[in-house]
Amino acid sequence: MNAPGDVAELVVALPARQHILITGATGFIGRRLTEALAAAGHDVTVLVRDPARAAILRPPFRLVTSLDQIENDAAIDAIVNLAGEPVANFLWTRTKRRRILSSRLRVTHQVVRLIARLERKPAVLVSGSAIGWYGLWQDEELTEFDGGKRSFSHRVCEAWECAARRAQRLGVRVVRLRIGIVLGSEGGALARVLLPFRLGLGASIGSGKQWMSWIERDDLIRLIAHVIATPRLTSAVNATAPTPVTNAQFAAALGHALHRPALLRLPAWLLRLVAGDLARELLIGGQRVIPDKVDASGFEFRHPELASALAAMLGVSAGRTSDRPASHRFRPAAALVAALATAVAAVARLVRRSGRAEQARPV
Repeated sequence: MNAPGDVAELVVALPARQHILITGATGFIGRRLTEALAAAGHDVTVLVRDPARAAILRPPFRLVTSLDQIENDAAIDAIVNLAGEPVANFLWTRTKRRRILSSRLRVTHQVVRLIARLERKPAVLVSGSAIGWYGLWQDEELTEFDGGKRSFSHRVCEAWECAARRAQRLGVRVVRLRIGIVLGSEGGALARVLLPFRLGLGASIGSGKQWMSWIERDDLIRLIAHVIATPRLTSAVNATAPTPVTNAQFAAALGHALHRPALLRLPAWLLRLVAGDLARELLIGGQRVIPDKVDASGFEFRHPELASALAAMLGVSAGRTSDRPASHRFRPAAALVAALATAVAAVARLVRRSGRAEQARPV
């Protein structure tokens, strides 16, 4: 992990003293981006609906709870639009699907309306999207010039990107950033699996052959700064490391970094049975995405390989050998039972939380 004093260096690609508006600033990506920009001396405005949530952000920044609070004569150099309902915290019920889609469209439409009334337009809108735009594929390598396959993830991303493209009519460069699986020890996909892997319950999912197109979080922050500072980058841009891995390779690499076994396998049928399309699209399916435009633009990843990224994120623990007595290590059969029990319990919690959310939250 980067030391606090190093965070400003993540946005060194930017010209001095930029004013950047961020939506979704309290999310896993937005928090780090806000921290880096503020530490580097840039002017940062964050859109946060609930002011109490802004307490997790490191100042200085300007807080707005509505884009209507921004004056027409505000000088905003760039907008980074990351806001949207999380996709992996509840089952994809009909209501959840509507929230996933509507939350992204609502904020993006508001951003475009803000741009329309600003007297001086921002130079660029970097609008979030995801590699889910491509749908589910097998071993094919996918670049920004490939099409997408029909799926819920594709439908959401396509609508999200279409809403952002409207800013082009206002003379603004629009970059639709198709973000892969963002890895960081403080949150996201990696944080969710660290505990079972540290307990020796590391497992691949299904066949393990599905591709995982990932990016280390600080590399993503550096890439966002690079995109803002590089006018020739436009339209769709893949925000993934250049070396995607299969799910089995990911499990093996994480197990190796933690000096724990990762020989188990979670059955795909169980995940499909309980989590439906969420499991099919986010866990069992995948995409082998290559960042062609980023590579051609001269951007250099600090962590193009998964092993390097895991070592940086896990710090000294990645190089520490296991100090657990052999008698306390899991036997394979017991570990399999424990892993399945853990998976079933986690999915059951997801179902219960989704049920409570359906009852408690208005549509």
